[in-house]
Amino acid sequence: MKRKTNLKLSLSLVLIMTLIMLTACGNAGTNTGNTGKTDSGGGTEKATLDFLWFSDGNEGEVMKGIIKDYEQANANVKINLIEVGFKDLQTKLKTMISGGKPPALSRITDTGSFANQAVDLTPYVDSAEQFEGQFIDSLKPYYVINDKLVAAPMDVTANGLIYNKTLFDKAGVKVPTSPDDVWTWDEYTAALKEVMAKGGARYGMVWDVTPHRWSTLLYQNGGSILTEDGKAAAINSEAGIRTMDMFKQLHKDGIMPDSVWLGGENPNNLFRSGTVAAHWAGNWMISNYKDITDFEWGVTYMPKGTQRSSVPGGKFLMAFKDSGNEKEAAEFIKYLTSKEVNSKYNQESLFMSPRKDSAVLDYSFGKEMYQVFSDELKNTSPLAANDWSRQTIISKISTDLKNNIIDVLSDKATSQEAMDKTAKLINDAIANQ
Repeated sequence: MKRKTNLKLSLSLVLIMTLIMLTACGNAGTNTGNTGKTDSGGGTEKATLDFLWFSDGNEGEVMKGIIKDYEQANANVKINLIEVGFKDLQTKLKTMISGGKPPALSRITDTGSFANQAVDLTPYVDSAEQFEGQFIDSLKPYYVINDKLVAAPMDVTANGLIYNKTLFDKAGVKVPTSPDDVWTWDEYTAALKEVMAKGGARYGMVWDVTPHRWSTLLYQNGGSILTEDGKAAAINSEAGIRTMDMFKQLHKDGIMPDSVWLGGENPNNLFRSGTVAAHWAGNWMISNYKDITDFEWGVTYMPKGTQRSSVPGGKFLMAFKDSGNEKEAAEFIKYLTSKEVNSKYNQESLFMSPRKDSAVLDYSFGKEMYQVFSDELKNTSPLAANDWSRQTIISKISTDLKNNIIDVLSDKATSQEAMDKTAKLINDAIANQ
């Protein structure tokens, strides 16, 4: 009787253990909560990465193709591309972070504002120094903040000089064809006056109404908006005052029309009219102008002041803490910034690659023009990126800087007064960080 009882107890224990094991196996297919990881059905966990994204052109479609390739090669990862308008991205991102549900990834321009929420990519790369060494040096302040890799460059932008080749040819004026023979500013303005006089140009040039584009001249003159350590304003230096004086003189001489900076006229439309010799703009205008058929146009090297300089900008990829998929996000960023994938992305999107080894891409249009913009970046003052990467300060004073420039052009302030006023605003913004 006792032996039967023991046998029953043993069978009961076996049944209980079997039930426990079956229950455990059954639970493996359920959502794991905040990690965002789910079972693929085959016993392997699949990570779903929310990827916040905006598009300026066709790059969203290019990215979808790259994501498809990545998912096929990485069955444990699903990328959920969340598309929003550029103007809505910051608000959407802040809402997701404050709500405790940050995306795994985001395409971003304002790296400074989200650096504290970013995953430090350093532990996920073999060597931070080697990783940074792949990209154009002037971009480093945008994505290395407080010695942490808070993001990775995806594409880069530059300011440059687009010119009306038909008008220059008519005037018999040659443009620089290599970095070795760039104009000085005196030579450049003399060339524009000749194109106006002999080529029939109504204006010598138009210049986008943004402090970013205006600051190109500031850096060419050896100036900067902030000191190198970012702790004080530097815009009211001798170089800053001289830059403002030069900018005003271009208007007084009739080389630049008042209608753009003072009247709000679209510089793109003026250049498209075929009556303007040159347009100071970003490299994205190559794609914008490719449908012009009324005249020939091209890209040449910007003139130099005390030095050559453009102003870099670009888009970056950032992974976020507490998404539950930090490792997978970091791996995807490494994939997107690799030479092969990054080159494909930028070539098909008609963008410029931030990689040093992808400066020359086989674009379907304007290949030689992108090479000029790329050379401008190679010869850009590091202070340009140092200034514009401090978005928490720049975003607070950018509109005021534009208005203070306009005050000088409209004789409401001298160059010294306008730059001193801007410097005070900058120092206040730094103090209130």
